[in-house]
Amino acid sequence: MQSSGRIDDLLPSILRHENVSRVSDEGIYILDRRLLPFERKEVFCPTWRECVSAIKNMVTQGGGPLEVALNAIIHTSRTAPGELKEAVEALSLSRPTNTTMKREIAAVYSGYERGGDIERLCMEVFNRYDRYYDLMSDIGESLINDGDGILTRCFPEHTFMLSCAKARRNGKRIRVYVPETRPYLQGAHLTEPCLREMGIECFLITDAMPSHFMREGKINLYMTAADLAFQSGIVVNKTGTLSDAVSALHYGIPYYAFSVSPSDSSEDIVIEYREGNDVRRIGNVQIASEDATALYPCFDIIDPEFVSGIITPEGIYEGNSRWNRNR
Repeated sequence: MQSSGRIDDLLPSILRHENVSRVSDEGIYILDRRLLPFERKEVFCPTWRECVSAIKNMVTQGGGPLEVALNAIIHTSRTAPGELKEAVEALSLSRPTNTTMKREIAAVYSGYERGGDIERLCMEVFNRYDRYYDLMSDIGESLINDGDGILTRCFPEHTFMLSCAKARRNGKRIRVYVPETRPYLQGAHLTEPCLREMGIECFLITDAMPSHFMREGKINLYMTAADLAFQSGIVVNKTGTLSDAVSALHYGIPYYAFSVSPSDSSEDIVIEYREGNDVRRIGNVQIASEDATALYPCFDIIDPEFVSGIITPEGIYEGNSRWNRNR
């Protein structure tokens, strides 16, 4: 799968489809984001089963699991069509918070059961999301003013990167503040190198620093992706997003989250807890005693009062109308 020509030239290299995941006769290849920016290697998955493990083990994240799942379905349809239902079910459960992946591959399988061509159905999802990213980044770009200092969190992927690229293309001078994002350091390993590759001024900071720069007036816009978003205005995103949003509200800074399709119900939010060892270590470096009891909730729930709006392909769901006067 090649990236859409309209957005391809604006995206950093690791977000182009062929560099996220690709399918061959032998299996599925996934760019191992855990090794970036120091090594560029692919994880090879001969079947959908290894893809499930790769998603669980954070080989890729954000929009990556959906692309891996689609490629796994394509490969399974070619090599073991009798396992398609089992594959779809297992892939759906591989990342509990990624309801977008679950919804999209369930729809693909449903279309297949009704007689649709499964490869065509998968390609339609790839193409539709490229259109979504283009539309959402047009909206994101419109919210960015010349001279803005923008805070993000974790790896905000296509929509944020494209928003910044389009702002720069339109002559807007911007700078981006990038928290490291422990424990996997997606900010340090993915976001900052991508922005630098795109020629956008950016600063790597530690996770505790955003409030400092807000108080100094260096940050005046906060934008992130959303692992989950709801029409009620609730956003679920990487741990650290809530504290940033609270500080943003305090300092009068609007917070926008990107979401392809906010859900209508937030009753069944499941916050994934991962291994405490991820907190006791940074990579392979031990930073705390093995006897330390460590907690690692992967995501924050950001209440609507802290959310200025949720950017979707159709427009902006406005949560906190207090920010309407500011942008």
